[in-house]
Amino acid sequence: MKAAVLNQHTFTQHIEEVQIPEILPHHVLIKIKAASINHHELWSIKEQSKRSPASIIMGSDGAGEVVAPGLHSNPHLMGQEVIINPSLDWGNDPRTFGKTYHILGFPQHGTFAEYLAIHERYVVKKPPHLSLEEAAAIPLAGLTAYRALFTKGQLKKGDKVLITGIGGGAALLALAFAVHAGAEVYVSSGNEEKLNEALKAGAKGGANYKTEGWAEKLMKTSGGFDLIIDSASGPGFSELIYLANPGGTIVLYGRTAGMLPVLDPQQIFLKQLSILGTSMGTEQEFEAMVNFVSLHQIKPVIDSSYPLAEIQHAFKKMKSGDQFGKIIINMPA
Repeated sequence: MKAAVLNQHTFTQHIEEVQIPEILPHHVLIKIKAASINHHELWSIKEQSKRSPASIIMGSDGAGEVVAPGLHSNPHLMGQEVIINPSLDWGNDPRTFGKTYHILGFPQHGTFAEYLAIHERYVVKKPPHLSLEEAAAIPLAGLTAYRALFTKGQLKKGDKVLITGIGGGAALLALAFAVHAGAEVYVSSGNEEKLNEALKAGAKGGANYKTEGWAEKLMKTSGGFDLIIDSASGPGFSELIYLANPGGTIVLYGRTAGMLPVLDPQQIFLKQLSILGTSMGTEQEFEAMVNFVSLHQIKPVIDSSYPLAEIQHAFKKMKSGDQFGKIIINMPA
């Protein structure tokens, strides 16, 4: 099969012919039709390279067709179009993952290949309203957004929600999920075009964090937020504490803007704020997320699609930060 193999010495991906993976008991072989890329892969290349094999097939997101069952696997999965859950071996504590937890694609081979063998517990039937490209855009971003909103954020109908960094896959799915849950949603971005697109997608308002006094203007417009979903961290985090309503919650799932600034603890304890971290989610949350997507007929925003042979161009687009939505990798027919 063809696969995009990352060389850990050159930090580049090359299309190579490799063996189709062995199907272990209770596993299934999936012919991958589409995958999508995440900042997780960029982070993996940058920060985990010394802990990985000499070469690896990355890719956490994918969708395809079950083409072969392993011993003792469910025969009814044969021929089904499925979405792959990339959150592997979470453990028994729903509050946090255990020591053996890992994300598909690093260090275990992932979805940037024509075939993937994986335990049947990590495959979920694709909602009929989604194409395979759309389904491939859902897993990591959808799971992250769902846990941040509903498990950690305890989102309720009527809550006022701020989602930062709109344009990324998780932020856009968080916007869709929150709108369908009956929340009043605002967004922030440093790009006016992305803010306008978010308004078309259901956001009530937005703010450009590159403009002076943006937080004060947003506070005046919105009245503050019950729940803030943040992927950036960085110097702007203190503005989020200001924008949070008393008793509000800030859920943090990324650090694209870097380390947190020095914070005024008085603002946190006098406002009775909860600041929570989250990453990925459990198998139960993944299934609940897919059911939510199916129930509300939610479709992810897709920025662009590339063939597997052009995966380096797709990563270049991701690094630029210009995308609005998910970047898809299509496998050879």
